Amino acid sequence: MSFKNVTIFLIYEFYPLNSTATGNLARLKEEFLDHVDVDPDHIHYPDQFMNEDSIYDLYRGYDKQIEATGGIDYLVSGVGHSGSVGFNGPGSAISSRTHLVMLDNESRKKAARTFSQVPSSVITMGLATLLRAKNILLVAWGEGKSRDVRFLVEDTSNGALPATYLQNHTGTKVVIDLQAAGELTRISHPWLVSKCEWDNKLIRRAIVWLCSLTGKPILKLTNKDYTEHELGELIALWGSAYNVNIRIFNDIQHTITGWPGGKPNADDSNRPERAAPYPKKVIVFSPHPDDDVISMGGTFRRLCDQHHEVHVAYQTSGNIAVSDEDVVRYCEYLHDVCSRYATDDTVRCKAEEIIRFLRYEKTAGRPEHPDVLFMKGTIRREEARTACRYSGVKDENIHFLDLPFYETGMIRKNSLSEADICIIKNLLADIRPDQMFVAGDLSDPHGTHKVCLDAVLAAVDDLKDEDWLKQCRIWMYRGAWAEWEMDHIEMAVPISPEELRFKRNAILKHQSQAESAPFLGDDERLFWQRAEDRNRATAELYQKLGLASYEAIEAFVQHIPTRD
Repeated sequence: MSFKNVTIFLIYEFYPLNSTATGNLARLKEEFLDHVDVDPDHIHYPDQFMNEDSIYDLYRGYDKQIEATGGIDYLVSGVGHSGSVGFNGPGSAISSRTHLVMLDNESRKKAARTFSQVPSSVITMGLATLLRAKNILLVAWGEGKSRDVRFLVEDTSNGALPATYLQNHTGTKVVIDLQAAGELTRISHPWLVSKCEWDNKLIRRAIVWLCSLTGKPILKLTNKDYTEHELGELIALWGSAYNVNIRIFNDIQHTITGWPGGKPNADDSNRPERAAPYPKKVIVFSPHPDDDVISMGGTFRRLCDQHHEVHVAYQTSGNIAVSDEDVVRYCEYLHDVCSRYATDDTVRCKAEEIIRFLRYEKTAGRPEHPDVLFMKGTIRREEARTACRYSGVKDENIHFLDLPFYETGMIRKNSLSEADICIIKNLLADIRPDQMFVAGDLSDPHGTHKVCLDAVLAAVDDLKDEDWLKQCRIWMYRGAWAEWEMDHIEMAVPISPEELRFKRNAILKHQSQAESAPFLGDDERLFWQRAEDRNRATAELYQKLGLASYEAIEAFVQHIPTRD
């Protein structure tokens, strides 16, 4: 495909920028424009460095440039938070043309996930400019966009959700993946729009929804409840509300177990995990050095207490998530210790060098200095060791994989490679686990969890014909951002008040992430607060459905590898 005759206009550019290596144009060149034969003179963008007094002339000139080329034939855009398109947020006028927008705190945080430097404002095409395009393609990937996609597709057109204005444009198409479509009615509640092929998961989803609408537990739902809420088809299939109720009640009841590694010498026909072998060899894969205790800290401790051989594999160093202040503090400590006890000045001088670099020489937007990365990685590594020991894991069972894709020194990471997969394959082949836990959380705002999951699944796929792997059960947990929906949960591990307190303490062992973690996402609560609230909410949902009342619950979904 040739781009020789293509003219490109950027929808937005950050302003003001202090370097041509940052901003939207730089990112587009790196990802796309430098790899095709587009004429550089055909790439138009707002001037990121112009004098503030000339901005008004830029607005008018940019729109005139677009009109002079015959207008936009094809516009490609993402969907932003609160239904924004470009950087036209809630309240943007439908008649707006290219203009300057001051970025709010939320917009800057979201942009910082992609761009190394995010200034205070952005120059963006207005809604009127966008709507004049002949064809519009809106794209959205991942679970984090599901709410925005639902607004875009199903809400009425209104200024509070600017992207909904595009519903009235006959040339608009929306391209999304299944995760981004998750909140659309046809996906989340398909019985409301079409005839369904009912299986246990879909019936469970429908009944949980019905319980929330009626405020009733499962066993109190009546035929009338089903028929009044578009679920009469279930009565026709199963004969009565009681038959459906008891089937799903038992199905959910059987997900609950206090023995996540399997209860020895017990009938396991209705338990989520096998009784044998006991004890099991277990690997917990943790994308960052704290996801294990944040996501499944109660289950983690339970596995250790029940005498399984528990291994923890930290897939990345998590080094970019440590603040410079923490590094300075540890270097000052190291400097003082070496001044008192060391005869060789090498370490003390290195500590001084790192402190000087962080205080006076560090430049935004550049890869982190290797010495700083080492210090940050070491801080996270030792925090992880402390949390593991507290939870009952032996030192020799703690593995730091430091997958290469992560080690760029910047927010943006490399693609998954064979080298990453081989590291995991070697660990699996060495331990030959009976049970694995992996992060299935695709809501992680930086995408590292998704890459780490892909690495494990690729390794499993390569080893799937091994006899030991055929007997291994793989359980997926979710992270700090979301929990599995009830229709997916296949193992629910109750957590007592004491165990929940232990879990909190294990999370707090990660001191660099406790109060000032750089990547908290959209949720301002600390990680231990999110984890407790989420686990308590899952337990409360089980209680509302009429099951036992617990302090908290951690939930898991089984992954079954595809085999030839």
